[in-house]
Amino acid sequence: MLIGIDVGGTHTDAVAVENGKVVASGKVPTVHDDLLSSVLGALEIVLEGVSPEDVTRLNLSTTLSTNAIVEGRTDDVGVIVSSGPGIDPYNFQTGKFYFPVKGSIDHRGEEVAPVAEKEVMDAFDTCVAAGVTSFAAVSKFSTRNPAHEERIAELVASKSDVISLGHRFSGQLGFPRRIATAYYNAAVWRLYNRFADAVEAGVWAKGITAPVNILKADGGTMPLERSRELPVESILSGPAASVMGVLAQRCVGGKCSKSDSLEGETLILDIGGTTTDIALLVAATPLVEKDGISVGSFPTLVHALKTRSIGVGGDSALRYSAGALRVGPERKGVCMAEGGSSPALMDALIYCGHASFGDTSASRHGIEHFADQCGMEPSALAMSAITLAVKTISRAVHEFIEDVNSTPVYTIREILSGDELTPTQVSIMGGPAEAFQTLLAEELHVPVYTVPQYSVANAIGAAMTKPTFELELFADTEAQTLFIPVVGERRSVSSNYKLIDAVLDAKEAMVEYFSQRNIIISADEIEVTEQQSFNMIGDYGTVGRNIRVKCQITPGVEI
Repeated sequence: MLIGIDVGGTHTDAVAVENGKVVASGKVPTVHDDLLSSVLGALEIVLEGVSPEDVTRLNLSTTLSTNAIVEGRTDDVGVIVSSGPGIDPYNFQTGKFYFPVKGSIDHRGEEVAPVAEKEVMDAFDTCVAAGVTSFAAVSKFSTRNPAHEERIAELVASKSDVISLGHRFSGQLGFPRRIATAYYNAAVWRLYNRFADAVEAGVWAKGITAPVNILKADGGTMPLERSRELPVESILSGPAASVMGVLAQRCVGGKCSKSDSLEGETLILDIGGTTTDIALLVAATPLVEKDGISVGSFPTLVHALKTRSIGVGGDSALRYSAGALRVGPERKGVCMAEGGSSPALMDALIYCGHASFGDTSASRHGIEHFADQCGMEPSALAMSAITLAVKTISRAVHEFIEDVNSTPVYTIREILSGDELTPTQVSIMGGPAEAFQTLLAEELHVPVYTVPQYSVANAIGAAMTKPTFELELFADTEAQTLFIPVVGERRSVSSNYKLIDAVLDAKEAMVEYFSQRNIIISADEIEVTEQQSFNMIGDYGTVGRNIRVKCQITPGVEI
């Protein structure tokens, strides 16, 4: 019995899935000031028809970290950076408590100059005096040797609540991205962990003892305990749930619709109450950002599916400004059909006969009153609002496809050998899906299919999403060292250490990582995505090998 909960901008949905079939579902309004009440409210509805003892896994998609960053509700962070020569660390400043300190480690992981401990303590004292207790420590080549980050952490540990270390996020090089990732991780840590505490207690209070996992931006899940350390990875988990919802619907209930044929390129549109999320599948494989997503103006190392969100949804407010009708991105609550006080896009859809639910007379009266204020005929106003929304979505789709075709992302070049992507069909989900199906098909000139159980598809995707993980192993046989950054393993190896040894060790480390979290995987489930071995040449020939192995559990859904 799998439970999935998706916290959306307008509604929080929950489903219970047993043997590939949805056996219970629930939907409640999302209370942004109290997300826990929304999570537990949706869960209560599902548990009316499901025994808590039967639940084997609960997966949660949350907007908490994303919203906190967008709304500026994050903690100040003391960011201490050891960059070494060759760059100006102030070019990558994040926040007002940012302190470059002397010290350098080279690309081989060898210390060139020790970290300046007095400078670290001066920075620490400045932060403590300002009440800052969240820290991030980043050194330039920490993925080769984390000693400077670890030493900074030791020095500031006495009065800190969290210390995000740059090497724990990815083995990928990228100093500016590492700084931003560590900064945001520390910035949302306190808020996220309070939420995690409450979720854990609330789920236990409902009698569920099954593991709780959090959806990640890359379309996989991570255990709740892991997410406490790395809350930044939960950013954009909502759009990821949309993609997994389409993939999951291929097997839910044993039924297949036309949209289940995912050969070629399938555009995904998740039209919610607040936003529309856009994504793309290539031969049933989601596209992934190559280097990591940008948060605000800062690129990070957070791996994510390639998605885009725009401020158009069923509850997008209608307004008239400077002689022009506008739809969104503002939202003034639910549409009038659901008891709202201001006309929204969904009211226009109801007025024109594209949808019918709730109090349709309230929608009609709201559109008529608003049209009178604007000096327009009600039918003309409603049709104009719908046309504007459809064209806004269409324009965003074309911009997204153009961006995909011009930006390196995983899977495209491997599958298409450089061909441009052109979607051949659209899978649409979300509350307004049926209302938009024909409208978007006419605008985009491709078949548009509603996803089965479209109103709770994200929650289904969350429920059926499998754990994923990625790690990189580095070995230097001249220095006789091995390092796996994301799990913090560093040990000695012999000078005879070979690439095949590295592959086996990387897989073993991943199996052990999951085992510690009570998840059993086999080495056969692990995909090796990169394996390289380079000879290092000295004065008298080869002196050793530089070895790198990257492997992953690929995101996917339970079949």
